[in-house]
Amino acid sequence: MSADNTLYLLDGSSWLYRAFHALPPLTNSSGEPTGAVFGMGNMLRKLLAAETGDHIAVIFDPRGKTFRHALDANYKANRPPVPPELADQFEPIRTLVDGLGLPMLQIDGVEADDVIGTLAKQAEAAGWKTVIVTGDKDMAQIVSDQVLLYDTMKDKRMDPVGVVEKFGVGPERIIDLLALMGDTSDNIPGVPKVGPKTAAKWLNAHGDLDSIIANADAIGGKVGESLREHLDQLPKSRELATIRCDVELPLTFDALTRGEQKTDVL
Repeated sequence: MSADNTLYLLDGSSWLYRAFHALPPLTNSSGEPTGAVFGMGNMLRKLLAAETGDHIAVIFDPRGKTFRHALDANYKANRPPVPPELADQFEPIRTLVDGLGLPMLQIDGVEADDVIGTLAKQAEAAGWKTVIVTGDKDMAQIVSDQVLLYDTMKDKRMDPVGVVEKFGVGPERIIDLLALMGDTSDNIPGVPKVGPKTAAKWLNAHGDLDSIIANADAIGGKVGESLREHLDQLPKSRELATIRCDVELPLTFDALTRGEQKTDVL
């Protein structure tokens, strides 16, 4: 992929957690935790050495609740609190990103996924390519011929064909898939007994979630019973799983330009 007219969007929140859990509990001479900073620094430097594009940004989740908590107070309620040794590294990581000359975005009340989705759609409308650097399966709904996912941990890029190979449905049905199977990490309720294979089977047979709901009486077995018992929660689950691509942002995608590294900061 040419670096010209290509936008790189890094899911910073996903990366810092992956860096934190990938390394032992490293500390500096003062006893301050440094593992996530060290890991994310290595991941960023490796990416920047491999990709030559100048349009890039690192996007972080905001502190506190988002608009999805207004939809469902139980959204992400099952997540444990952030470990203090990771929380202590948030600001050093932001300083590191700034020192590398990378633009950062963190929008109050809006998750990183929605900021990334909005920027990717802006770029797509302008005829640009976008590479979303993340391991988050939810982002598969954004994939298109111009939007790819890049999992640097596995060194794998995912296009629309790759989404079908992995999930059994195309990007346009990922939201419906997530609504049916639920998402334990986000505490999005799905249909009990329905996993990714069953959800994909139903979507390929009926077309979309609305058609599955309309034909629920025709789906047999225990799993069909479970579907009918939980029909009322599916619209909310679909709404919670949907990445917003119309977030109001303080800038447009083409303003996200890589700057000079600040060696004194680094």
